[in-house]
Amino acid sequence: MRRLRVIPIALFFFAVLLAVPLESTVAAAELKPLIYDEAGLLNQEEYDELNVMANEYGAERETDIMIVTIDSPEAYDVMAMTQDFYDYNGPGYDKTHGNTVILMMDMTHKEFYLAGFYKAEEYLDDDRLDKIRNKITPDLKNGDYKLAFQKYIETAHRYMGFDPEVNPDNILLNIWVQLGISVVIGGIIVTLMVRRSGGRITVNSRTYEDSSSSGLLDYEDSYLHTSTTRRKIEKSDSSSGGGGGTTSGGHSHSGSRGSF
Repeated sequence: MRRLRVIPIALFFFAVLLAVPLESTVAAAELKPLIYDEAGLLNQEEYDELNVMANEYGAERETDIMIVTIDSPEAYDVMAMTQDFYDYNGPGYDKTHGNTVILMMDMTHKEFYLAGFYKAEEYLDDDRLDKIRNKITPDLKNGDYKLAFQKYIETAHRYMGFDPEVNPDNILLNIWVQLGISVVIGGIIVTLMVRRSGGRITVNSRTYEDSSSSGLLDYEDSYLHTSTTRRKIEKSDSSSGGGGGTTSGGHSHSGSRGSF
């Protein structure tokens, strides 16, 4: 049944490609159309800014960083639409069906899917795409689409700058931990220096104490009561997960699915 719905959506993607306006300047003509905002989530200024960013950041990673938005009754499963878009349109940084990461937005069903192909599949695996999804979901729920798309482009670019086996977020955490330890050690050293700068203290609590008449007279340990507080843990109302897969054209990819 899904194969029958692929035909109209494929024609839709083809129409979108033909509808992309040609740029008048040489510099603009070199920009690739990496954002297909059929749902109209961006104004022209936002579109231009994000498309330039996607081109510049993608060139540094040799990967097309793409965004596709759809608001149509013809929309079907968001993961399948992402796969079909890749198969039919063949995006890629330097060749057809090349390095690509796609954010597919289905406004009809309020779902989105992230997929990484080839180099992006290696550097943006399921786990890293999950992290990106978690970063942009609050903004998508608030309708801050430009901010969400900007975070997606920037985070995808940053994550692709680290080896696949490295956790980029842990690196930042380790830096802050090391800075914190340095501050603590520095504070201890300064404190000791200040205390010693006033001369050595030779008087202590035992100097004037009469040990023959001093001592503990009595003690008491009373148990009063124990109180228990219960708190309900709220669950997220957005679905997530899904992972990657393989398109009908045989292109494997990483993936992360969410709703907003």
